[in-house]
Formats: sequence, structure tokens, C-alpha cells
Amino acid sequence: MPPPPPSGFACHLPLAGEDQPAPLITSLHNGSRIEIAAACPAAQALGLRPGMAVTQARAQVRGLDIRPADPEGDCAALRRLAILAARRWSPVVALSGSDGLFLDLTGTAHLFGGEERMARHFVRLLARAGFTTQVAVADTPGAAWALARHACVQMTICPPGEQAQALADLPTSALRIDEAAVELLQRLGITCIGQLAAMPRGPLVRRFGAATVLRIDQALGRIPEPLDPVIPPQAITASQRFAEPIATAEAIEHWLGELVPKLAVALEGEGLGVQALECIADRVDGVPQRIRIGLARPSRDPAHLLRLLKRRIEDVEPGYGIDAIALHVRRAAPLGPQPLDERLDEEAPPDIATLVDTLATRIGMRRMWRMRAVESDVPERSAVRTAVLDPPERGGARPKIDDVGQLDRNPALHPWHPEWPKPARLLRRPERLDHVIAELPDHAPRRFTWRGQPHRVVRADGPERIHGEWWKRPAEADQVRDYFRVEDDTGRRYWLFRRGDGEQSATGDLSWYLHGVFG
Repeated sequence: MPPPPPSGFACHLPLAGEDQPAPLITSLHNGSRIEIAAACPAAQALGLRPGMAVTQARAQVRGLDIRPADPEGDCAALRRLAILAARRWSPVVALSGSDGLFLDLTGTAHLFGGEERMARHFVRLLARAGFTTQVAVADTPGAAWALARHACVQMTICPPGEQAQALADLPTSALRIDEAAVELLQRLGITCIGQLAAMPRGPLVRRFGAATVLRIDQALGRIPEPLDPVIPPQAITASQRFAEPIATAEAIEHWLGELVPKLAVALEGEGLGVQALECIADRVDGVPQRIRIGLARPSRDPAHLLRLLKRRIEDVEPGYGIDAIALHVRRAAPLGPQPLDERLDEEAPPDIATLVDTLATRIGMRRMWRMRAVESDVPERSAVRTAVLDPPERGGARPKIDDVGQLDRNPALHPWHPEWPKPARLLRRPERLDHVIAELPDHAPRRFTWRGQPHRVVRADGPERIHGEWWKRPAEADQVRDYFRVEDDTGRRYWLFRRGDGEQSATGDLSWYLHGVFG
């Protein structure tokens, strides 16, 4: 006698997002034909269906919002949702095609207030994410699948043992049988599941095959339908408990040397590299000691990981002793083969990831960055901060054939004119100067006050005129800056500028600012 089927299954069907300003469809290439992959409710109301040619849809409805479909991304998102469901609501969650999930609610529905309340929770949860959902709860997966996709209500709760009555009026396509079998059944006058279930099994098997009868028995609960559940990834850890508490730095270092190689083997088996690692030392008094390290690039090098952990052993306070030490991978990323340079005779750039990790354990990753030049005439916009390990930019994209820029054979200009060197320290924002004495229109200041300190200028060079970027911001069409390099009586050199050309008021208000410091 076969085992009884599970008591409940739920299947949801996410459709297109709501509140679209125009009928939305997604397109997918099917050989040389471009078809509709999905359509929003507004598009379906206009007669657009999946599988229809996009050219026909354009001719039928004007003003369509057509976007390319992303089946791989949809499957990945559905799998992430399945893993979330397996961790929160049910231990058995299986994928149902590309737009649904099976959840085994046996023994878990009462934890969430019953099947109906749990189903309403699913509907509200996905509605907040912008999805329209259909949920059905039944004794068998086949019945839940049919009710979720072919019932005319958003939520269906089928009482135990009544799936035959609930499926009787549904079309035969709700049994997940072949389209050819459905078409043949319609030609014979069999349009609903109740008519098909009442027929003798022998003629059905001879005419339509055993798969059709199998689907009927699975939906009615006569034959169990196994599921292929998703398995949530397990956290990678390495731990060690001690018979006697340890309390010395040498003992902690020894056991870290034993645990890190085990962790590296586990990471290699999963094809991952650690990005954030936490070491937890459980003390006798119940106060855990934690060491957290982050890596700029995924790694599973035992020597490198052990080196970073050893630098933080001094932060551990053993107290009366440590009972156990565990290494937990808090964040990981796929780590596969590393690409090689295009030419083997070129010198490879130095790998500073190890240095970055070492410095990050001391000062933190947020205090390190790399400057990147940006094409801009305004000094404060000509450099931006980027991540420490951002790869160097390769040559620009290949220009088009009709690009007139290819006619320019001159070498690329230096970002800053070599005759006008820039200061070693550029202030984040120019700071306004007070009590400035200067002769207009083209002379440097004789005196100025910066941060409350007066300065007397003994040498000056300039001006270097910089115009506003009118092609980016119309408000800068008339803006002008005149920069000067000045040296005060104490030998300090500064980079100053005046707003305006000294003649026309539209170019600036003639105020002075300090923008950088030399040396």
C-alpha cells in the first residue's frame, strides 16, 4: 500500500508587476522568430498572449512597452525565493517550472496560524514585492498546481480528501499532460478532469499512454508524487572543542593553524573564496571573543588567512580559559581560475590584494581608496575615489566606423597641462579667503587670511584661466576661474583662484578661494 500523500501543498504564480503605465510585454528569441515571453494583465486584456509574434503584437496594439526577457535571471530569482521559503516556512520546497513553487506544509502550517493564514501571508509578502500571486493548498501537488493556475480566485483552500470534487470542472490541461493529448481529448468531447477521471483506465492507457493516467492518479492522491526539493547552502565552518580550557596566545595560534587548513579544504570543495571571516572563541564564563577579518578579494589561501588571524590574536581576552574555537565564513564568493594577461612577454601588474588585506586588519577597508582621473576641466571633478582593487582601465571602446574622432591623429593630451603643475594636496571643497588685497584684473593677491591666519604673498605666478563646463551644466556658461600659485613670507605655497575675470560681473563675484597646498 503506498504511503499517504502530504497533507498540504502550496503553489504560487508570480505574474508581471502591477501599476504599469503602458501595456508591458517581454520578448524572447525563438530561432529567427521573436515571440512574447510574458504579458502584463493590461496586455492580456488587449489579446496579447505568450507565444505570439512581437510584430503581430505591435500591429495589434500601439504604444507597447517591450523589454527583453531574462529567463536565466528569472530562474535564479525563483531559486533564491525557494531557498528563502525552505529556511523560513517549509523544509521541503521544490521548483515548479519557471514560475511556481511547491511547498510541503505537512507539520508546519500550525506554526503560522493554519493553512489559510499562511497562504494569505504568502500573498501579502509577494504583493509588497510587486507580484500578483495565486496560491492553492491541497492534499497533492497535482491538485495544488491545477487549482493555482486554473482557478479564477487568488487563493484556494481545498479541504482534505475533496480534491476530486475541486478538480472536476477544471480543464484537462490542468493535469500537466501533453498538449497533443489535450487536443485529442477535446476532439473526443472530453474537456474537464471529471469526465476524464470517470473513464476506465485500460482504454485510457492504450489510447493516451501511461503518463496521462499517472497524472490523474497523482492529482487525486492515489499515487504519491515525489518532489525534488531545493537544498539551502550550508554555512561553512571549522570548529574545535577542548577537553581543558586554553588561555595562552601560543595555544590559540596553534589551533588556528589546525582549523584554517580544514576551512580552506571545505571552501575548495564548494568552489568558493572567503571574503569575510569571523573567529569565535567561547570562554568558560560564556563571554565569546570575536575576531573579524575582511578580504579585498576572495581567497582560500591558508597561509594568508592564518597570517591575518594571527595579527588579531592580541585582541582576544582568554579570561579563565577558552573552551572552543570556531571559524565561520560570513561572506563568500565563487573563486575559479584566474585569467592570464594577453601577452606572456608583458610584465604582469603587481598583486596588492595581500597588502590591502594586511592594512585593512589595522585601519579598516573604508580608510583605503584609489584615485582615478576623470576627464573634466574643473579640478575638484577631475579625480574620484574608487575601490582599492579596482582593475586598471583598458583602452576605450572600439569607435564606430563613422566616428569622426578617428581623423584626429594627434597623441592624447595630458589630463593637466604640464606647464601648470597642480598641488600635492587638493582640498575637497575650495575654502573662501578673507581680507584679500589684489589688483584687478590679472594680478595675484598681496595679502589674504585663511582659517584665521594672515598671509603676506612674496611671490606669485599666474593666472591660469579655467572656464565652466557649459556643455554639461548650462549654469556654468559664463563662469570663470583665474588660478594663481603664490608663496607667502614663511615659504609655504598655495593654489588660489578668483571667481570671475575681473572685468565682467557675469563671470563671477570676484571672491577668492584656496583650493590646494603645494608640498
